[in-house]
Order: sequence, then C-alpha cells, then structure tokens
Amino acid sequence: MAESDKKKKKKKKHSLILDWLGYLILRIVVVFLSFFDIKTNLNTACFLGRLLWKYYKRGRKRALDNLRASFPEKSEKWIHETGRRSFEQLAMLSMDVLFTPRLTKKNNWSQYAKFINAERTKWLMQEKRGLIILTAHYGNFEIIGYILGLFGFNIYSIARPLDNKFISNYLYGVRQRFGQKILDKKGAAKYMEEILSSGATLCFIADQDAGRKGIFVDFFGRKASTYKSIGLIAITANVPIVVGCSRRIGNIFKFEVKVNRIIAPEEWADKDNPLEWITAEYTKAIEEFIREDPTQYWWLHRRWKHRPKSEMN
Repeated sequence: MAESDKKKKKKKKHSLILDWLGYLILRIVVVFLSFFDIKTNLNTACFLGRLLWKYYKRGRKRALDNLRASFPEKSEKWIHETGRRSFEQLAMLSMDVLFTPRLTKKNNWSQYAKFINAERTKWLMQEKRGLIILTAHYGNFEIIGYILGLFGFNIYSIARPLDNKFISNYLYGVRQRFGQKILDKKGAAKYMEEILSSGATLCFIADQDAGRKGIFVDFFGRKASTYKSIGLIAITANVPIVVGCSRRIGNIFKFEVKVNRIIAPEEWADKDNPLEWITAEYTKAIEEFIREDPTQYWWLHRRWKHRPKSEMN
C-alpha cells in the first residue's frame, strides 16, 4: 500500500482533554439556552444558519452546485434562497435535538407533530413482524424515532457516533431517554436480521453516499451511490420498507410526519434484480418528499461524491 493511502486510512487522533472541553462548552451552552423559550432559540438558530451560509464557503459552494444540478430549471435567486434556508434548517435541527425531550411528552406530543398517511405504518409496527423505516437528512428526522420510542414501539435507529465520544454519549442519551435504541452503524449489520425477526423496527437515514461499492441509482437526475444493506436485509427478512419524513412547519417547533411510500415484499418478488429495484424505489420516494420542500434538505452533503464506472471511462 502506498504511503499516501496509509495516511488516508490512518484515523485522526483525538485529544481527550480537548474533547472533554468541547463537551463542557456544549453543556454550558445548553444551560444558557434553557433560559429562553424554543421560539427564541429557533430564531437564534436561523441567524446562526445564515452566518454559516455566509462564512462556510466550501459548504455553500457544494450546496449551490448540488442545487444547480438537481434543479437546472430554477433561477439563481431561487437556488441561493433555497441553499441559505437549508443552512437555517440545519441549525434549527441542532436546537430541536437539545429541546425535544423537554418539550415533547406523551400528553402533549400532538401540539408538535401531525401524522399524515401513517395509520398503516402504525399497524405494521403493532403486528410485530419486523419493519424497516427510512428517511433522509431532511427536516427534523430525529423526532420520528423519539416519538415512536415515547409510545413504546420497539425501534432501533442506526447511527454513526460523533468523533467526540463525550458529546456523542450525551446526545445518544438524549435520543434514548424515552425508549429509542441506538445501534452503532459500524457492526450493526450482524444484529439486523435478529432485530427484525424479533418483531422490532429498524430505522435508517438512507441518503448517504455509499462509496464505489454502492448501487448507483437515479437521484435528482444523476446516479448516486446508495447502500446495499437496506435492500439486502429487507429481502432476507422479507419485511416491508416504509419511506417518510418529518417536515418543519415555518420556523417553529412543529412538524408534519408523513409516510409517502410503503414498499411491500410482494412488489419485488417478481423483479429480475430485486436489490437494485428496492434501492431505486426508496430513493425515488425520498426524492419525492424532498421536492415538496427542497429547503429542508441537507444540500451541503456530498451525496454524489462517487461516480459509476460508466462515467469515468
């Protein structure tokens, strides 16, 4: 292996002292923010999002490039406004994660979340035959698992820990406080079939670049590398896949939790390549809800980072 490749694969060393100081600063900020109501904090988050848009030039350029490629028919004004708003949404999500356990309870959850087209999904979960729920880095994707856990549904969310283990453990604690279980993305595959066979629900964020070994399917008119694992586990366990999102309403802590596609096992049974078909189908469903309000998607993601071999020849 070349020396340059070794350097790329070598993990960046973290200072425990610096990580702990970062965690301490976060806790101080949380205490400070608790003196203000959520509306004030979300307005502050919007301001911070606009600052991020202004000064994070690399992220802004990536978002603009992705938006131009995804919406070639839109004006530059629309592209810039949508990109800036997506940065505001990203900052507001940070506030949501910190304040969701304080605000959302069993007796008041309907003040903050409205479920749309979700009745069938509820019954599928109650049947306890196993289910996969997919969403994207869109709106407040975190609150979906939180509310389901709040009502006692047996759910497991697949997530990648943050590099700062103190902050990561703290945020995991926030997310797991009311029943949601978090599985580390690395090594989760060996538990997935067992979890589904027990009747539980697996939740994934399914819009990340999967590298050169992923399945390349259409996403906003371009091929995007997409993970094989979701389709493989759905086929192996023979369980349905639910695709949905949690879309913010305005600048407040209120959301529409919407199911826009349920992919049943009988749909892929007669397909020549069921794995590719499933992957393309749920990716198309994700694109559909993003198009309903593109401002809530994370356009700074490197979603189209890897290209299929056919484009490299």
